[in-house]
Amino acid sequence: MDLQYFKGRRILITGHTGFKGSWLTEMLLDAGAAVSGAALPPPTDPSLFETLELPERLGAHHHVTDVRNLSALEEVFKTETPELVIHLAAQPIVRASYEEPVYTYETNVMGTVNVLECIRKAGTVKSALIITTDKVYENLENDRAYEEGDRLDGYDPYSNSKSCAELAVHCYKRSFLDGMGIPVSTARAGNVIGGGDFARDRILPDCVRSAEKGEPVLVRNPFSTRPYQHVLEPLSVYLTILKKQEEDSAFAGYYNVGPDDGDCLTTGHMADLFCSFWGEGQTWVDGSGGNGPHEANFLKLSSRKIREIFGWRPTWNVEEAVRRTVEWARAEDRPACTREEIRAFLEKCVL
Repeated sequence: MDLQYFKGRRILITGHTGFKGSWLTEMLLDAGAAVSGAALPPPTDPSLFETLELPERLGAHHHVTDVRNLSALEEVFKTETPELVIHLAAQPIVRASYEEPVYTYETNVMGTVNVLECIRKAGTVKSALIITTDKVYENLENDRAYEEGDRLDGYDPYSNSKSCAELAVHCYKRSFLDGMGIPVSTARAGNVIGGGDFARDRILPDCVRSAEKGEPVLVRNPFSTRPYQHVLEPLSVYLTILKKQEEDSAFAGYYNVGPDDGDCLTTGHMADLFCSFWGEGQTWVDGSGGNGPHEANFLKLSSRKIREIFGWRPTWNVEEAVRRTVEWARAEDRPACTREEIRAFLEKCVL
């Protein structure tokens, strides 16, 4: 995969201080893009954003901005005049959405509407991508992989707010952006893993924290099945969509970005993989006896559409993704490890 297309391009990333946003910012800075970002401060301490020294490298193009604040976001667009926009900013944790449902809807729905409004009014945007989630679908808890035309109706406040965000994109496309010649797509990605994720209530960050303390990993839902992929997998697809639809607006649409069926694993299997790569007798224990809020038991995406349209196939399987996550967690020079993983991935990626 060649990122030369983005060299010198003005790209605005919302949510650039988060896990996926930090990896994406690193990729694009290395490619020579003129990257700017609008986001709240990093959501964790430590954070990948700080580890990679991205505040210093972005300088004045790093905007501490809440996407719920339309006027502040409009100022960012006026200052940066972006050509390309990737909207990642979100409240991304299912369990947190039960604790703060209003904040979750404000961020994930109205934050998305504010970004769309800025895109509509900016006069500079040539291509935009809105990132949602694999959880936007009405989950019937069966073994069928969800396709892009399936009904949108997420169960919990996080998932449902992302379903609403999808509908807002549909409306803005029909009402404004298609007629203005601004191609906009959404991408619905599965669970991502990789070095630098310090979020709570995610399986691999929980595994790393427990292993570093010398404690068994407490796995809340060991029998729940999820599609897992390295963070660089969806990011490479995001950039491909952004490029292709700018070249030809017929590529604008709605895309699932998930792994091969063999990489849809139970959480317990994921914990097994982590323990085997970590070594040192690391173990996990079943924590499913708790009374936590509802979370989906089975979820699988069909990525047939991006395979057929873009010729995409996963670059790293889940075992390689877990191995590299453990390698990153133990690296003495984590920024160098990050850049090496990006280089190794792009050399093999077929997009």
